Amino acid sequence: MPKVSVRLKGEEQQPIVIIDDFFPEPDRLLKDAAAREYSQIGPYYPGIRATVPDWYAGFVLQSLAAVFTKVFAYPSAPAYEEGMYSIATTPPEELMPIQLFPHYDGVDPDKLAVLHYLCGPDMGGTSFYRHRSTGFETVTTDRFATFKDTLEAEIRDSGVPQPRYIGESTEFFEKIDHCEARFNRLVIYRGMNLHSADIHNDVALSSDPATGRLTVNTFLVRPADR
Repeated sequence: MPKVSVRLKGEEQQPIVIIDDFFPEPDRLLKDAAAREYSQIGPYYPGIRATVPDWYAGFVLQSLAAVFTKVFAYPSAPAYEEGMYSIATTPPEELMPIQLFPHYDGVDPDKLAVLHYLCGPDMGGTSFYRHRSTGFETVTTDRFATFKDTLEAEIRDSGVPQPRYIGESTEFFEKIDHCEARFNRLVIYRGMNLHSADIHNDVALSSDPATGRLTVNTFLVRPADR
């Protein structure tokens, strides 16, 4: 039976929903993930990805309807934007500069990130951050320029950090919350939150879905946004 908890993080009190034992047949997902063809998609994710089946997206939308309404104030069911199996495979020393900092998935407050762990605690988790100099925990339309200009100026002054996965607080960002990876755990949050995969830098990253840092990353939006 799924176990649902909700907490509010940081000073901005943004909600994080955590659901343990989310999917009733996780082995079905593992079997499907193992049969997919993976490739690097886009410049941001430090690994490889593959599409997820339509039946998974349908299950997410149907089973989480109450969460979307009660926690995130959706007036109706959200629309499915995209979903991907994701396996982190890039060694820390090979990370690009943009992958060394917390990121956000867009400035739309109605865009939701749904992260489903199909790996265990040894693969880290997901952490959330506050940008120290601006105090921003989220990046919205009216904050975008300030955040971008301030961070770029800080990097010019101090340089790019040594290549490694961000985990604890850094010179520019304060870690304000953490969700540990747990097999069949689902985490939901607004994409505008500053966050990052919190990956142990001494863990070997495998491209095998059965042993690697496998997650399902789903993004949802309001129907009118599609």
